[in-house]
Amino acid sequence: MKNMFHLLPRPMLLSALLIAALGSTAALAQSGSSGGSIGNDEKSLSGTRTAPRTVTPSRPAQSKSSEAPRRAARKTSNEGGGNFDGSWVVVAQGSPCGSSTERLVISGGAISGELSSGHVSPNGSTTGSGSAGGLSWTSSGRFSGRSGSGSFVRSDGCKGHWTASKR
Repeated sequence: MKNMFHLLPRPMLLSALLIAALGSTAALAQSGSSGGSIGNDEKSLSGTRTAPRTVTPSRPAQSKSSEAPRRAARKTSNEGGGNFDGSWVVVAQGSPCGSSTERLVISGGAISGELSSGHVSPNGSTTGSGSAGGLSWTSSGRFSGRSGSGSFVRSDGCKGHWTASKR
């Protein structure tokens, strides 16, 4: 046997000695085995079994029921009038000047039309002005829901009222 170890190259001799020193269990370790265990360490097939280990969380879970319900944020605009946004048709009737119709758009409290412009506040109060054909006018009034009404005065002295409906 002495001659057998003499004929083996040194790396093989070292491997053989390590296997003999560590025993057969180390030499037969499975690939990917790195020690430790996950889950149930008990491999018994019969007899009594101890309860599995529990894991303690690093911080306690927060209960959703203890939080107050969140409500959607209400859309507000610094210009106001967000609930009046949309297309409107305005009919003006004056004396002695007759009647006219104009389509307006309200967006974020700003009123814009082909001939007129203005502002509507969140409470519906409105002011506006416009000009056409050498005449100018101012108006005031109130919007509520899907309608509105008010009065106007033109630069030629014509006075009247207006009504609006949302389209």
